[in-house]
Amino acid sequence: MRALQIAASGMAAQQTRVEVISQNLANMSTTGYNARRAEFADLAYQQVTRPGTIAAADGTMVPAGVQMGLGVRPTAVTITLAQGTLSATGGDLDVAIDGYGYLEVTLPSGNSGYSRDGGLKRSADGQIVTSDGYPVVPGITIPPEARSISISAAGEVNAYFNDQTEPQNLGQITLVNFVNEKGLEAIGSNLFLETPASGAPMAGVPGEQGLGTLRQGYLEESAVDPVREISELIKAQRGYELNSKVITAADQMLGATVQVR
Repeated sequence: MRALQIAASGMAAQQTRVEVISQNLANMSTTGYNARRAEFADLAYQQVTRPGTIAAADGTMVPAGVQMGLGVRPTAVTITLAQGTLSATGGDLDVAIDGYGYLEVTLPSGNSGYSRDGGLKRSADGQIVTSDGYPVVPGITIPPEARSISISAAGEVNAYFNDQTEPQNLGQITLVNFVNEKGLEAIGSNLFLETPASGAPMAGVPGEQGLGTLRQGYLEESAVDPVREISELIKAQRGYELNSKVITAADQMLGATVQVR
């Protein structure tokens, strides 16, 4: 009986949906996190009678046919691109990206990673790094005697000193964008990797070439909508229950068949 396999695939699909929802809810407080959405497609069809088949000697054609579906399968878990609310923190190295773009960081492997988490820190040698200690590209080092730091909307980093009236320019923070942001590979710690699907990174100055600007003293909150996620959770739970009822009904039908004498 196909119903058992079809309903089982439906239960597996709803389980995947719940797992994605739980990931979103778990990251309600993650800086710069975008919600994920599970997408599905129907499986292959068994063509019992193909549409257009000749059904009689006089050439009568079957208008619809008999096509038996075999269930559902997940096709993608995509990122819903939306900017979270910018929350004031007052931190001199906290920067929120207001618009499109990612910060580029150098991973221990030497490869580049990309993130919207602007909760930056200062390493022991004064270099600007992420919370995990990955240097921000291009490398900018803050002198130990610097009194304060300012980061402009265009990404210029300036340091102020007690014995100087004019600030010292330390460097320029750049942003990176992609043709297909949904094609980036998430690796955790708010980091993404370039993939053939995302296209090559396009670096530029904040505020130019369609890139967003930087806002010092702010962080981008998670873009997860708890109300929407709970609503999706209820739908997934209901779908799981309905598919389980199909399995129960199919099992009872099979039991009735076995008991026929």
